[in-house]
Order: sequence, then structure tokens, then C-alpha cells
Amino acid sequence: MNTNFPEKCWAMLHQTPLGPVGIVENGTAITHIFWGHMVRPEQLRWKDTPLLKEAAGQLDEYFRGTRRIFDLPLAPQGTPFEEAVWQALLTIPYGETRSYADIARQTGRPSACRPVGRANGHNPISIIIPCHRVIGANKKLTGYTGGLSIKQYLLELEQGATSSFLPLPEEQHMSRDLSSTC
Repeated sequence: MNTNFPEKCWAMLHQTPLGPVGIVENGTAITHIFWGHMVRPEQLRWKDTPLLKEAAGQLDEYFRGTRRIFDLPLAPQGTPFEEAVWQALLTIPYGETRSYADIARQTGRPSACRPVGRANGHNPISIIIPCHRVIGANKKLTGYTGGLSIKQYLLELEQGATSSFLPLPEEQHMSRDLSSTC
């Protein structure tokens, strides 16, 4: 995952059924969603903003199975190829998967399966930019920044597997006021 945070940003740590996720925004759009263990707290400024609260609410709806499409402004930063891959990922419907080769063809570079895999690994906005929906050509689960068990959980959730539905805790999120900057 790309952890080059914008110079001016705010972050919220939000509890999900899979553990905490960090949500980062730059004042106008979501720039990162990452698994809570992936970033040191001093790397960010923590504050609940309206956009972060909206993103957290939409994530809750997703995990409850009531949201299939996210409606948030996004601003992922990457190379032109990475950004093309991330745009292609956004077209994969909820509950469906695509192969790395499918995404490579969609970006106009049919032989770029490995670069697509690297771009997936650099996806800064997990879950919302659904890199978990990309699987191997043989239909096997392959790498995921959060781990294969999380990838499997997300795919099962989207396919309506009842074992995937877990109750959300009452305390949905925590914010921290830290004096450090991004």
C-alpha cells in the first residue's frame, strides 16, 4: 500500500468486523483506507471530520451488507498506470471477481498481469477501490495487502455468505488528537 500521505490531511481510526481501519482525507476527498496495523500513529493527524464520518458510515453499511456502491470523493495518488488500474477496479461489480489478465486487458496492456498485481498491492484505498475482487486466472485467491483471510471474508460478504456477517461493535471509531503532521 502507498503510504505517501498528503501534506495536509486528517485521519480517523474506525473499527470494523475485521479490526481497525485508518481512513485519511485531504480536505476534499478520501486518499487512503488502510488496515490499522500498517501505519504508525505519529504519521497522521487524527480528527473526526464530516467526510471521515461519512466514509466510516458507508464502511459500516458495506459490512452490514446494505451498501454495494460507495459514494465518496476519492483522490488516490499513483503512477498513471496504477491510477488506470484503480479506475478499472472500480468497474468490477459488487459480488463479482476479475482476473489480473482481465484488468490488464481493460487498461489496454494485455500482457501487464504482474504490473496489475503490483498496482493492486499499491492501492491506497482498500475496500472502496475493490482490489480484493481481483483473483488469479485459475480462480484462486492471490495476494492481498490485508491478508488472504481478509480477502476471502470480503468476497464471501459480497457473495452473501451468511458466515461473513458479523455484528459491528457499539463503539464504531476512535479519533486521536496528535500534534504531528502528515
